[in-house]
Amino acid sequence: MAEDAGARQHGGGDAFARPKTSTRDRGELRDRLERWLAARLGREAAPEVSPLDGPSTNGMSSETLLFELAWDEGGARRRERLVARVAPDPGAVPVFPEYDMDRQFRVMRDVAAQGVVPVPRVRWSEPDPAPLGAPFFVMERVDGRVPPDIMPYTFESWLSEASRADQARLQEASVALVAALAAIERPEERFGFLRARPGETALREHVLGQRAYYEWVAADGLRSPLLERAFAALEQRWPRHESATVLSWGDARIGNVLYDGFDPVAVLDWEMAALAPPEVDLAWMIALHRFFQDLAERFGKPGIPHLLRPDDVAASFERRTGRAPRDLDFYLLYAALRHGIVMFRIGRRSLRFGEAKLPDDVDDLIPHRAMIERMLDGSYWGAA
Repeated sequence: MAEDAGARQHGGGDAFARPKTSTRDRGELRDRLERWLAARLGREAAPEVSPLDGPSTNGMSSETLLFELAWDEGGARRRERLVARVAPDPGAVPVFPEYDMDRQFRVMRDVAAQGVVPVPRVRWSEPDPAPLGAPFFVMERVDGRVPPDIMPYTFESWLSEASRADQARLQEASVALVAALAAIERPEERFGFLRARPGETALREHVLGQRAYYEWVAADGLRSPLLERAFAALEQRWPRHESATVLSWGDARIGNVLYDGFDPVAVLDWEMAALAPPEVDLAWMIALHRFFQDLAERFGKPGIPHLLRPDDVAASFERRTGRAPRDLDFYLLYAALRHGIVMFRIGRRSLRFGEAKLPDDVDDLIPHRAMIERMLDGSYWGAA
């Protein structure tokens, strides 16, 4: 069953154990990072890197390394808490076909320069894979708390246990992030380096990119009839009028935000950034919450059913921008499809590390297949 596939993807017998994402030795990575910093800062700085740590509740794509750096500067010993984002180990079945870490660095730097959403300050970018075995960048570490993926935040977390008023406050502040990005002027000029197919509309380019991603995932011959049905349905339901092109965060969900209380203090994970209509981010935020809400309900938990409902998100965005989202049903199906491709790929990683077995129905590798099926037949949101 689909829910069993979802449980396996969260790890073996423990339905919510963190799946394996890397085969790298952190002790070796620490030594290599220290040598790289000595070359970057100068050996006289005597940089020292603390043992590397990583988040235990979020992050399934790039490898995130948390550390403290100590170094000499101006006659004093300085310390700073930093984060390295490293392209994944090719041997660990990476989620995406390529990881342009320097592009992520550039997006974060340029978004920070706009001053519209809080972004960690990026320090250095290293496109050469030689120092750590893969390209990476380093940014400051921001204090805050994040709605966890494991256990999902819909399972008795700080967010699910919060008051309705505080949950509403977090929702409003999170939708405000998407609205603020949509307000950046001349996005195609400022972030033109994100365009891969300039001859297409932003939406068409985005969907073509996702189709190419699916074909890469399915290159081993294991194809998903469900995802292919969803692609066909998108063509039949294509919007007559596409909204204006804006900077799309890409992985716009509350699990990629650090909060101080219920206020955002850092917007994270820009590896899926693109130029697209704002509905791409709004629908992703809604659909990813529904994924976790559906998961909670499967396990007999109440979750947070009133959070990030489509009508509420649309109304919040319109209040802030003066623009009502268009064709949200189309974009919600597209979000579920995009997430389906990601989970179809992550399912392969679970197979690779022996955390799951290939199901009789290949679509059971997609834990939210029921969501996609019901979106296709029009029955999903009526019961949500």
